[in-house]
Amino acid sequence: MKRCVMVQGTASDVGKSLLVAGLCRVFAQDGYRVAPFKAQNMALNSGITARGEEMGRAQIFQAEAAGIEPDVRMNPILLKPTGSHQTQMVLMGKVVGNRDAVTYHQDKHQLQQQISQAYHSLASEYELMVLEGAGSPAEINLRERDMVNMAMAAMAQAPVLLVADIDRGGVFAAIYGTLALLQPEEKARVKGVIINKFRGDIRLLQSGLEQIEALTGVPVLGVIPWMNIDLEDEDGVALQNGQYAPAVAEQVLNIVVIQLPHIANFTDFNALSVQPDVQLRYVSHPAQLAGADLIILPGSKNTLGDLQWLQQNGLATALLAQHQAGVPIVGICGGYQMLGKQIIDGIESGVAQMVGLGLLDVETQFAPQKVTTQVAAVSQAVLPGLWRDCAGQPLAGYEVHQGVTQLGNQALPFAELTQRNGQPEHTPEGAVSRDGKVLGSYIHGLFNNDAFCRALLNGLRQRKGLANYAGPELNYAAYKQQQFDILADTLRAHLDIARLYQIINEHREEVVQ
Repeated sequence: MKRCVMVQGTASDVGKSLLVAGLCRVFAQDGYRVAPFKAQNMALNSGITARGEEMGRAQIFQAEAAGIEPDVRMNPILLKPTGSHQTQMVLMGKVVGNRDAVTYHQDKHQLQQQISQAYHSLASEYELMVLEGAGSPAEINLRERDMVNMAMAAMAQAPVLLVADIDRGGVFAAIYGTLALLQPEEKARVKGVIINKFRGDIRLLQSGLEQIEALTGVPVLGVIPWMNIDLEDEDGVALQNGQYAPAVAEQVLNIVVIQLPHIANFTDFNALSVQPDVQLRYVSHPAQLAGADLIILPGSKNTLGDLQWLQQNGLATALLAQHQAGVPIVGICGGYQMLGKQIIDGIESGVAQMVGLGLLDVETQFAPQKVTTQVAAVSQAVLPGLWRDCAGQPLAGYEVHQGVTQLGNQALPFAELTQRNGQPEHTPEGAVSRDGKVLGSYIHGLFNNDAFCRALLNGLRQRKGLANYAGPELNYAAYKQQQFDILADTLRAHLDIARLYQIINEHREEVVQ
């Protein structure tokens, strides 16, 4: 019986993923070899392990917080919604096809076996496991189908911490109602409550804390303040609730990301959002493109559906107008495919083919096999226009796509791949228009490459008549580690860590006996 603890929530987006990362950091700082685990993750933000296996970004950054390499066993099932009530299912890092809700749950017994094998195999290599639930354990209509909340807690024999978001209101009702809807044996697993995202004077909350403890019999282990921490979000809920609204700043670069309906891997742009001279905006209406210094078309889990959306709401026309006005445009993965002349599908959507935006002389043919690989590359020695100072830069990132893109005569390769999953490779990557106004690439994490990113930003500054940035350059990897430490410090200050260790150890002793 391994030491473990599970974080569940009263609802989605209450902050479970961030708290799991913070606990992983705290335990790692205290000398434990700790790993995160989430049985089933529904998200369009994914990443690739060193073995070329796809898993949720949340478990990747939780592993980073723990100081360990991401392992697909940390997230055995990843569900990626594609639209039309269909979801692409990734099992142990590999695509096994599309599912609807009914067919997915018909495989529950087999999937539970896979989850159990992954968890126990992973747990055998670590001293302490931090598990994460999904949504709420009180969805009583889904109880019989549960594999990720209380069913997972039972499988792992884990004590549960219940997290509630006070910022959305009704926090005490959410705590009380969640516990009231649990079965007696499920409620018995809940050993503590954490109230998250608090703004204000804790003294005004004290009487409520005392009453909710008296009503439920479950202690409140801490009240976590609202944290302005620059770490990755699990999925697009953060975009929907305005978390990425721009701050007011002077003399900054205005970078715009198109918020596609099926936007995927928007974590690609975290490295841009934390740059000291960048204002990053997510937009969904044509008028919002005004004033952009750079426009980015991100990845998509439904490329043709999102391309159709661009055309229908006027953003495609607005993008073409911005291009004519000289604003540079970048496409990543699905966004790269949309920038081309044509996309031939038959795999991802029900549309056979569609004309692209025509800003890059490339054509994409979708293929049944999904490319999932970590890559190393170097940008071409000579690049046109804005990209001139980005030439010859080493790059690292990952690819996750089902398209093969061919370049025409008016497109130049952006880079050359030098490695795929650690193996030597010599393949052209991406495309740049000959005038340097448009770039497309399959490399996720492109802007995490510090020297490349700063060269791009300085090129944008020069286009605005500004001098190159003179402050200290951002080391994004080091910055993330600093953010993990701030997160851990915050938890230590506002969460009863000593009591948490006691809960973990006492529960383990009870189970062993």
